[in-house]
Amino acid sequence: SVRLDAWDEAQVEFMASHGNEAARATFESKVPPFYYRPTFSDCQLLREQWIRAKYERQEFVHVEKQEPYSTGYREGLLWKRGRDNGQFLSRKFVLTEREGALKYFNKNDAKEPKAVMKIEHLNATFQPAKMGHPHGLQVTYLKDNSTRNIFIYHEDGKEIVDWFNALRAARFHYLQVAFPGASDADLVPKLSRNYLKEGYMEKTGPKQTEGFRKRWFTMDDRRLMYFKDPLDAFARGEVFIGSKESGYTVLEGLPLSTQGHHWPHGITIVTPDRKFLFTCETESDQREWIAAFQKVVDRPMLPQEYAVEAHFKHKP
Repeated sequence: SVRLDAWDEAQVEFMASHGNEAARATFESKVPPFYYRPTFSDCQLLREQWIRAKYERQEFVHVEKQEPYSTGYREGLLWKRGRDNGQFLSRKFVLTEREGALKYFNKNDAKEPKAVMKIEHLNATFQPAKMGHPHGLQVTYLKDNSTRNIFIYHEDGKEIVDWFNALRAARFHYLQVAFPGASDADLVPKLSRNYLKEGYMEKTGPKQTEGFRKRWFTMDDRRLMYFKDPLDAFARGEVFIGSKESGYTVLEGLPLSTQGHHWPHGITIVTPDRKFLFTCETESDQREWIAAFQKVVDRPMLPQEYAVEAHFKHKP
């Protein structure tokens, strides 16, 4: 935690008297395996709440204090961004491990949920900069095998971090049942994931004759999604990026005949079916995107990823 936050004198004195290892043995003795342990690269909210949970609330000394995120059920009001008008409105959310779902309701007394998000395909990642709110959380799930985004926050930092860890707990228990032989160490990396890379690039269509258009891109594992606006609910399109063994390649630059792009730094992704052409505004953007794509292409595909690839090929 030393690199996580600015320390005041009282905290420094406290740590000096307890010693880092001794303090960890005491204050981290009962951290649940699913609880997210932030690193120095995580957002301020996660780092702050980790320190408060450890030392101020002593949640990992007194197990009963973990109830908000460990019981398998949670409900409450969260601010949710409207899909069409972009306004944040208060909505009731219910997380139930028994049903394997996160649901939200447009009215508190509504019988039927507006959406049911299966824990199996759910991801949550904090997005304060993108959402313009320090407690902003992006939740994604699959709807008809396309990615759907919802953007939520709570004014209270502890509340939204408790929701985040409750979602991770639900995913953990789902995966324990789905993969009975797997160790905690195998499952924990699958509970939630940050995106490999996000940002603006230009793209052209499949015929590569129309002009390039600026789009917001999100690289989520092997799914490259593009949006007109970073906070859109649905992607305009998704591209599956497989491994080099399956015929996927990332190249710097564009084919010589390419026209209609405004940004100078090109990237070509070659798939078994076609080429995808992108341009970046700066050379550093280009380098970062190529590194993100290359990381995925260099990784052999898992058996279940072949099924995802097949679905992409048969998309209308």
